[in-house]
Order: sequence, then structure tokens, then C-alpha cells
Amino acid sequence: MDTNSNSKNDTGILLVGHGSRLPYNKEVVHSIASKYAQSKPDYNIEVGFMELAEPNIPTAFNKLKETGVKKIIVTPVFLAHGLHTKRDIPTILGLEPSEEAKKLGKGHSHGHGHHHDEGEEEHGHHHHHHHHDEAETVEFDGEIIYTEPLGADDAIVDIIAERVNPHL
Repeated sequence: MDTNSNSKNDTGILLVGHGSRLPYNKEVVHSIASKYAQSKPDYNIEVGFMELAEPNIPTAFNKLKETGVKKIIVTPVFLAHGLHTKRDIPTILGLEPSEEAKKLGKGHSHGHGHHHDEGEEEHGHHHHHHHHDEAETVEFDGEIIYTEPLGADDAIVDIIAERVNPHL
């Protein structure tokens, strides 16, 4: 996204989306980042995806790193914590996964309950292409701040109200 590559600010911001095979997911996360960037014109802001979309987290992180920042704030654009936010993303960032994620992550399996299209193999899981054992990680001498996901925020309640209330 590179909202301002000429910035003299020493802090970069990385918004992390889950990723999807559907392009709309990527567009939404980029749109959120663009809108946020309008309020932070002095910051380099990038978007990276956990899986299924590019750029991946290391690519977006390294793009920020190349701007010379000393601190990168990473925010998962997820509603709630799960194994990606508790284990996978911290591992990619070179941070320690939470203890609960380490316990849950043993014998990792997704319980998403996705249906499979005809012709797709059914082994009780869907195909994410995680490659956890060979996960690319980032190297950074600066500070990494990893924030909480969006959570049960009043702003999200307001968005739900905007969608539902006209139909009540």
C-alpha cells in the first residue's frame, strides 16, 4: 500500500488480514487501511495477509522495514483471537506465541466447518496451505508492537446497528 514512502516518521503500521481466495476480502482490508491512512498521513502503512492472498505478512513487514522505521505496530484486522492471532502471526513476527495457543496448536486442525466443493477431497479439513513448520519469519532490530484484534468494540456495535436497525 505504501501510503507515504517519503515519511520521516520512524514508526510503521502493518494491518494484517486473514486472506481469502475471494478478491473482495483483500479489497476490504486495503480499503480499511486506505481510510485509516487518511488520518495518519505521516506514517508508512502496509497490509499483509496471513494466508491465501498477497502480500504475505513477511513481505509487507519487510517493505515497512526498508523504509528505515525503528518501530512497527502490527494490528490483526480480525474480530477475535484465534490460533492465527495467538500463535501463527506472533511466530511469523518472531514473537513468542501465547501459552494457550501453544497448547491448542499441538496437532493443529481447523474446526471451521467449511463445506467442500464437489471434486475437492474431504479429509475433515480445508486446504489453507499453512506450512507452519516452514513458516517464513521476519528479522527486525527495532521494536515490534503487536496489538489486540478488533474485539467487541462499541464502534463495531454501531456498525451492526446501522445494518440491522433499518430492517427492524
